[in-house]
Amino acid sequence: MTGRPIADRPVHEVLAALGKRVLRPGGRELTRRLLEALAVSSADDVVEFAPGAGATARRALASGPNSYTGIELDREAARALRDELGGPDCEIVVGNAADTDLEDGTADVVYGEAMLTMQPREGKAAVVREASRLLEPGGVYGVHELGLVPDGLDAETKATVRDDLSRAAKVHARPLTESEWVSLLEAEGFTVRWRATAPMRLLEPRRVLRNEGVVRALRIAGTLLARPDLRDRVRSMRRAVGKHERRLNAVALVAERTET
Repeated sequence: MTGRPIADRPVHEVLAALGKRVLRPGGRELTRRLLEALAVSSADDVVEFAPGAGATARRALASGPNSYTGIELDREAARALRDELGGPDCEIVVGNAADTDLEDGTADVVYGEAMLTMQPREGKAAVVREASRLLEPGGVYGVHELGLVPDGLDAETKATVRDDLSRAAKVHARPLTESEWVSLLEAEGFTVRWRATAPMRLLEPRRVLRNEGVVRALRIAGTLLARPDLRDRVRSMRRAVGKHERRLNAVALVAERTET
């Protein structure tokens, strides 16, 4: 994967090459609100799907959970996180969020960000079903994903937005409306207890500055100046997002597993 040209690589790899650490559609602020709603405590066993660079993992670990397990498909990302965060109560496992091999009812809190959006409908349902399996009734599942607005958006417009984003991002971007995200969770035995939205401004300079801090934002700007290939990809993605700005947002939900 690392040998492929930037023009052909998926958006998360492009942003990582750029030096960006916060890759969530609603930025650091919506992640903060999600974690507050999850209310991780010292009694909780936590599972995170696709921790990536570990920005949210560090925040969750700061709450002092009883244990933390990250399920990361990318071996290199898993190795880097294991080197940085691994310990007696923090495990990083190479695996698939749809089939983790963890025991039933092993978690009190499960969450994942910016990974369901890239799955087809069947893949989304499989990941949510796995979260349900890992949780006992009363456990909570949090998601932070790309959304479509408004709820009544017509099918043709949805298809256009998804196709344009997929071409620009080089991934199968399949965002849902807020009500569709809720329905996805409810179909697998969850009851949504909390929800929030935010503008989708992942690539805007002011959001980059707020999410990454002054020093890292300056490094990102320098990399863009030095790397025309990265600059072209970022411009392409910004055009695609800007074209559909009114139709995009970020959605965060916390749902309780209520099925017995």
